[in-house]
Amino acid sequence: MNPMNNNENEMERIRQGLEGFLYETEKETAKETAKRRPISPDLRAEAPRPRRQPPRRRPAPQRYPEHREVSLDLAEHTQNKPVYVDERAVNKELKEAKKVLKKQKKIAKMKAEAEAYKARNAGGNGGGGGKKSKGGQGGPEGAPKKGKGKRLFIALLTIICLFAVIWCYAMTKIYGKMNYSEIPSFASAGIKDNGVVNVLLIGSDSRDETDEGRSDAMILLSISNSTKTIQMTSFLRDMYVEIPGYEGNRLNAAYAFGGPELLMETITQNFDIKIDRYMVVNFKAFANLVDAVGGVKLELSNDEVKWVNAYLNEYNLLQGLPIDNDYLDETLSGEIQLDGPQALAYSRNRYIGTDFGRTERQRKVLNQVIKKIPGAMVTNPTGIIDGLFPNLTTNVTRGEFIYLSSVAWKLAAYDIEQNMIPLQGTYSDANIRGMAVLQVDFEANKKYLKEKIYNEK
Repeated sequence: MNPMNNNENEMERIRQGLEGFLYETEKETAKETAKRRPISPDLRAEAPRPRRQPPRRRPAPQRYPEHREVSLDLAEHTQNKPVYVDERAVNKELKEAKKVLKKQKKIAKMKAEAEAYKARNAGGNGGGGGKKSKGGQGGPEGAPKKGKGKRLFIALLTIICLFAVIWCYAMTKIYGKMNYSEIPSFASAGIKDNGVVNVLLIGSDSRDETDEGRSDAMILLSISNSTKTIQMTSFLRDMYVEIPGYEGNRLNAAYAFGGPELLMETITQNFDIKIDRYMVVNFKAFANLVDAVGGVKLELSNDEVKWVNAYLNEYNLLQGLPIDNDYLDETLSGEIQLDGPQALAYSRNRYIGTDFGRTERQRKVLNQVIKKIPGAMVTNPTGIIDGLFPNLTTNVTRGEFIYLSSVAWKLAAYDIEQNMIPLQGTYSDANIRGMAVLQVDFEANKKYLKEKIYNEK
């Protein structure tokens, strides 16, 4: 065989193979071009009809189309090349963006609440911008939770109720030690008159429990909430007054004729001051009360010291004590600490300054006792309860007593003012039916009492 012929045959076979390969390549290229470019009407008419494909499922609409937009610049740079979007990556980014947006809204809401809280509390923080210490009330995070606040409120309310029950029980026990004497004509009257509590304190010079004696001291105690004052007004016993159901007489005769009821009616009729409540204390109650508060310190002249010893004689005899018991050194004068019996003897002295001087001394002692009672109720409650109340008679009801005791703490801040009736310049000495008495200008004294007790101008 000719080798040349063999070579030509081999070359022919290679050429045919290359032509077939090029033909197939051009055919595939034409198919791809037809897919990307529109077909002319002529070609479309000549082209064979494609086989019918099953309908494609329409993709679900995107939830956030605004995040799926493709940049125009990016499209231009791609030179009409197809852009592929990773759906999973986009959804993941959207979820992350949603979380960030939610956190931002929450932070904004918390800031708004904090600003509102500061604005509400700006007035109570003294201009400090509402700043508080950590864990305090400076903002929503530091404010106590509702559940915790509710439990705290219930606990506090329970403690208050328990204290109120204990207090009422204690006051009831104390009230039981007093001698209650109802006056039917005053039973329906309230304890207050135009916002003022008027209680007539009567010092009786009775020597035993069966004898009412005479009213050795008459002091009207007026407690005013409006003026925040305690008025102590002494009524001189030698004033000539009209006594209901009796002819005119000294004021202290009303107590001898009809007890506390007639005495209150007499003062009301002559001075136009409504009095419905009274307390009567005897010698022993007065001395015990002064001892219970630790005594009183007063300025005494040497003559007053001597009269203290003179009045102690009678008290010591009534108590079955040695006649010179509790005597003061008669060389003393100036500021002296007095115990109960000594303070009682000092208050009863009417020989220095007549009855005017005596009522002034009584108010001095009572003034110091009232100031010292709150402290003594803490340090020596038994002394006050056992020393005073068994020797006290009153028509104050149990409910009224509990009310007065509940507001007693306020009285420590009240001003105590001392008054005396009749006023200087509104009386004259007189002798009526053989009695040395004081004739009084009642209108002038009525006006004064209205102004001092009820703040009426």
